[in-house]
Amino acid sequence: MQRLSVAPMLDWTDRHCRYFHRLLTAQTLLYTEMVTTGAIIHGKADFLAYNQEEHPVALQLGGSNPVDLAHCAKLAEQRGYDEVNLNVGCPSDRVQNGRFGACLMAEADLVAECIAAMKDVVDIPVTVKTRIGIDDLDSYEFLTHFISTVAEKGGCEQFTIHARKAWLSGLSPKENREIPPLDYSRAYQIKQDFSNLTIAVNGGVKTLEEAQEHLHHLDGVMIGREAYQNPYILAEVDQKIFGLDTPVKKRSDVVKEMYPYIENALSNGSYLGHITRHMLGLFQNMPGARQWRRYISENAHKKGAGIEVLEQALAKVPYEELDV
Repeated sequence: MQRLSVAPMLDWTDRHCRYFHRLLTAQTLLYTEMVTTGAIIHGKADFLAYNQEEHPVALQLGGSNPVDLAHCAKLAEQRGYDEVNLNVGCPSDRVQNGRFGACLMAEADLVAECIAAMKDVVDIPVTVKTRIGIDDLDSYEFLTHFISTVAEKGGCEQFTIHARKAWLSGLSPKENREIPPLDYSRAYQIKQDFSNLTIAVNGGVKTLEEAQEHLHHLDGVMIGREAYQNPYILAEVDQKIFGLDTPVKKRSDVVKEMYPYIENALSNGSYLGHITRHMLGLFQNMPGARQWRRYISENAHKKGAGIEVLEQALAKVPYEELDV
């Protein structure tokens, strides 16, 4: 497990996003969006496609059939993924109807069976991302039973704990990320009680200083929406979290490093807006940020749009801010 990772986020952390994030940090573990086993096995598209530059990169799977999960984990290893992660944290109705995500917390034996099946066929790490509880099953005893069952029966050695419980009905996925209170102490206590396991925490982390504080207690930290909405938070991760002495990249240099990737993607049929949407927050909280976002949003979707849209957007950011 890396000391820092960017959370799997549906409709957000696609391969364009991950390539962009990788330009900001060489060490951070990046996760795919959750991909269901059904999509991989029966879908017509290549749901395992990624850019080689993304390493280290992990595939997050959604599913609850041990045979299907093992098949998909094997495919992931063959394609070169560095880790396979099982989603036991997503509370959406669509996910529950497929019998995966957070509802699986109530089926610890099944989760253990799924993990064991995957571990039997791959050599890369097989990990779990979970919540601290679901609905009224939110006691510390419930969480320890889940962790111990999946660890002992399934052989899982690495858990990322979203430090909120999930309500399986009554709250939307967005509300489930915001309304249930954060309880980092649960994750800390799990690490103390299961010192042999590798434990990371997710939920509400907005600064690298907060991440560093969590790392005093845990093995890893996962940053979610802050890394997406304010991606430049990743620019100092290699230095502050991983202790490297590499220079921190300027925002404008990161934009220019995207040009070859964008031109190649456009030549292969991608649309500019599908790529630049991940870059809108790069100048967050800086002078010119609004003009940057607005120009890209108004022009990236136009027919034939290319990197000149980014060049023009960059020209709207004050010169001194480009050097920060």
